[in-house]
Amino acid sequence: MKTLSSIWKKYSFLLLIAFVTLSLFDLRFAVAAAVCMIAPITVSLFKGRYWCGNLCPRGSFYDNIVSRFSNKKPVPKFLKSNGFRIFMVVFMLGMFGFGIKQNWGNLYGIGMVFYRIIVVTTIVGVVLSLFFNHRTWCNFCPMGTIASWISRLRKSNRVLKVSDSCVSCKLCQKKCPIGIVPYDYKGNLLSHPDCIQCGKCVSACPKSAIGYHK
Repeated sequence: MKTLSSIWKKYSFLLLIAFVTLSLFDLRFAVAAAVCMIAPITVSLFKGRYWCGNLCPRGSFYDNIVSRFSNKKPVPKFLKSNGFRIFMVVFMLGMFGFGIKQNWGNLYGIGMVFYRIIVVTTIVGVVLSLFFNHRTWCNFCPMGTIASWISRLRKSNRVLKVSDSCVSCKLCQKKCPIGIVPYDYKGNLLSHPDCIQCGKCVSACPKSAIGYHK
């Protein structure tokens, strides 16, 4: 199961490429993007933002492709602020809803709405990665933000834990693309609602102090 998960995290970005390519030939394929809008919210009811760090094809694209040329600098606080994130949720969902309403009954038109929103936001994420880290978009992604709100309201035990063996070396903080400080949770669950459980902190920890608790 772990091997399958690793393969998915490494290669699921191919689904994003297939989505972009197939939709160019038939926009009806683009409607499949609805999965990437529904799934983050559904998964958040059980495992927080696990979808964002492990199952999202675009997240895989950022981790495996974009990370190779990203600036790797911390994301500005403004882009992670509640005000900006609320604006993004309202703006993006408003534009999406308006587009769906305008094209209701026209599957090709609806497909174009999905296609446009996925392609444009992915390009925005790539451009921002040239200035900051590869997961900059994930800090204010509307669906990720909603998943974070749900995680805040519905605490889950299926998240990472920082054991007492943590020595606060701060290596985990440097690797976190969301800007979380894992060692602040020493002896407790890493219950920050924005943790995407990507495992970067797990790999960086020299004491193997971070992992899923049993």
